[in-house]
Amino acid sequence: MFIFLSKLLPLFIYPLGMSCLLIVLAIVLFWKRPRWAAGLMALALTILLVFSNGWIAQSLARSLELQNLPPEPIPQAEAIVVLGGGVYPALPPRPWVEVGEAGDRILYGSQLYRQGKAPWLILSGGRIDWKKGGPPESVDMAEIAKAMGVPASAILQDPTSLNTYQNAVNVKKILDDRGIKGPILLVTSALHFPRSRFIFQDRGIKVIPAPTDFLIAHQDFKASQNSWQAVLLNLLPDVDQLQLSTKALKEYIGLAVYRLLK
Repeated sequence: MFIFLSKLLPLFIYPLGMSCLLIVLAIVLFWKRPRWAAGLMALALTILLVFSNGWIAQSLARSLELQNLPPEPIPQAEAIVVLGGGVYPALPPRPWVEVGEAGDRILYGSQLYRQGKAPWLILSGGRIDWKKGGPPESVDMAEIAKAMGVPASAILQDPTSLNTYQNAVNVKKILDDRGIKGPILLVTSALHFPRSRFIFQDRGIKVIPAPTDFLIAHQDFKASQNSWQAVLLNLLPDVDQLQLSTKALKEYIGLAVYRLLK
């Protein structure tokens, strides 16, 4: 039930859900308090316009993505830990395991192993039955890792974690069971990294940043300000920018909640 509520309740805080709530409330108040209703409608529209603005969305994302840039060169570590979240199961009509945008995580983690950065590749991620179904995500990530040349003997799995906190708890147990004391290379999306790093370090795990799946490149951000066409497009509401804002807010809210509950 906790997992379900943790997925449900934030929907009403994100821009789209909050705007829908305000519109519903405005409809309820329309006949008896038309001025209040108009104000709520205006507030809902403002929220949508603000968070679907390209500059605001990209600035929110960059404020997270630039917090944990990886060291150069990437140092050696005791293990590489890859968090799930970007792999789709081989359910019909898919012919094999498929990767989404965050699938860069397992690709980059496997690449780091192939570069000899650590002797172990730990894959952490289960699946919520009522959400997508299929085998644990760690199993699907392992298939991709092996296809990229990582030997099965070097792969350790946490197939039960359903959120970042459980990722950290279960990975800590794997590390302790294997006697791994040194730092790990933590691989997850750059947007997700600040929250992940805080939670992992709070569990006593030494983390070396190895973020991937950067949504905003430096050149993309500069290009958005270099022409009147780009400026105009960034001023207009865009569903992709609204989604980007929502992803960034999810991370900030998740980190704030964890700090309050710890």
